[in-house]
Amino acid sequence: MTMAPVDPSAPYDRDNIFAKILRGELPCTKVYEDEHALAFEDIHPQAPVHVLVVPKGEYVSWDDFSAKASADEIAGYMRAVGKVARELGLVESGYRMIANIGPDSGQLVPHLHVHLCGGTNLGRMIPA
Repeated sequence: MTMAPVDPSAPYDRDNIFAKILRGELPCTKVYEDEHALAFEDIHPQAPVHVLVVPKGEYVSWDDFSAKASADEIAGYMRAVGKVARELGLVESGYRMIANIGPDSGQLVPHLHVHLCGGTNLGRMIPA
């Protein structure tokens, strides 16, 4: 399946793959879930540990989330990201937290999500 880059100003698409996972219509390998977030293994991992953490609300991007989510949703989501990193044992050695927003970043799924990657030395993020 080929996906086009996401327009962060577009309305939320309730048929996106993460919305379907959140509704239980598509399977995932769940790592963590609470009232604000779902974390699951990436199906195309780029590191030994590669987990996606998605908020349960309908948000296209970080901009959309920060403008429209309640304070409880924002705090709950951020706490979930931290809890997942701790539970996966990533904190001591370090990890990368990536949120691609919009077409220039390569965002392909129109639902806010954070990639937690670790378990190895990830090197420089952007070569010098």
